Amino acid sequence: MADLASRISKPSDAPADDGAAPATATAEGNGAEKHVDEGTNNGLVETSYDVEVKLSDLQADKDSPLYSVSSFEELGLPKPINDGLLAMNFKKPSKIQERALPLMLSNPPSNMIAQSQSGTGKTAAFVLTVLTRIDLTKPTQPQALLLAPSRELARQIQGVIQTIGKFCENLIVEAAIPGSISRETGVKGSVVVGTPGTVMDLIRRRQFDVSQLKILVIDEADNMLDQQGMGDQCVRVKGLIPRTVQILLFSATFPDKVMNFARKYAPNANEIKLRHQELTVKGISQMYMDCPDESKKYDILCKLYGLMTIGSSVIFVKTRESATEIQRRMEADGHKVSALHGAYEGQNRDALLDDFRSGRSKVLITTNVLARGIDVSSVSMVINYDIPMKGFGDKEQPDMETYLHRIGRTGRFGRVGVSISFVYDRKSFEALSQIANYYGIDLVQLSPDDWDETERRVQEVIKSSRARPDYAPNPLGN
Repeated sequence: MADLASRISKPSDAPADDGAAPATATAEGNGAEKHVDEGTNNGLVETSYDVEVKLSDLQADKDSPLYSVSSFEELGLPKPINDGLLAMNFKKPSKIQERALPLMLSNPPSNMIAQSQSGTGKTAAFVLTVLTRIDLTKPTQPQALLLAPSRELARQIQGVIQTIGKFCENLIVEAAIPGSISRETGVKGSVVVGTPGTVMDLIRRRQFDVSQLKILVIDEADNMLDQQGMGDQCVRVKGLIPRTVQILLFSATFPDKVMNFARKYAPNANEIKLRHQELTVKGISQMYMDCPDESKKYDILCKLYGLMTIGSSVIFVKTRESATEIQRRMEADGHKVSALHGAYEGQNRDALLDDFRSGRSKVLITTNVLARGIDVSSVSMVINYDIPMKGFGDKEQPDMETYLHRIGRTGRFGRVGVSISFVYDRKSFEALSQIANYYGIDLVQLSPDDWDETERRVQEVIKSSRARPDYAPNPLGN
């Protein structure tokens, strides 16, 4: 079978088949990636690239010795927080934490916009800031609000706060997600993690006292502030809380349009970011499967099932209907899979994700609801059954940021992972090509006509014990 590139482009434009370049992305600069052993969160992805810092004009002391730190002790954190870090075996700050924490913890508090790739310690950075800002003598008075795009990510952040803060006496962390807050009592915690719609409803119903909020954190801020998504809700939430709150915006990606809006949302913010070429996840071998046509995508997916269950796998599809239909067909063919998307009730979603985390479920079919922020360390493979797109009809374009977030569900904490994107026509091929060009990725092609070779190449990656910055599978045919 002729490869897709030669079917839809001039032969001179077709990407090479044999001798395809390694699937890991290249980045500008001379830095080499390494992995830092952080105990329970082994292998935070660390780089020797300089972290780009842009200080606010209001930053009082740009020569402060705390502009960067090399240990948590230098930050002067309260003992219960230090004890929590020690219990988790967090021995030293990651690069992003070295530069961001001194700025976020400074007094008077200053706003922050931080962009850094998955697995670099973003969540721990803002959790430490939250825990230092709250007054634990007021355990039921809301003082910190953290917003996330999904209930799954909100629950995960809640768990991280509770883990790092387990020695903080009287710490109460509430999840403001559908079905979790009692209408009789309202919000009764010093830290609140939730989704913007539920938070807004609670404030308007006077079940969430925001009068003493000190800090607002927005995770996955590129998605949350996108005015085609949850941007309006986040603006409304900000309008309902005190103007004096410290605002921290975190994401792996910040498109220019969203960054401009973020600077208005968090005025006079310090900024920390990496160039987009440095954001691709190096522990992940990024491949693509050239499917003969759309109808054959399902058959190829089923052939991959045995490889999916070596660890755990996530299959990303475009719509809820596709997720449900693929689950039905795969189960009818004897495969054990589960599906999770926004049509499920909250408690069912929680249970499905818990089963996946625990390993009771090994293959999860989902929409973009799980593309962002969810950490399941056992995930060794991500399949883009549908290439991520944004917009509608003739204006539909490749979704660069969602691709990065999707593949970031594997290769967590320094482990290796594989992403396989399915292409079958000109539109899907060109969309993936644009994504690859944007991030500087040389994708490895897999052929459905040589299944032994495909299995060998994927297993070679999955069965590697640790990610290595210089890891790349052998070229096809070698």
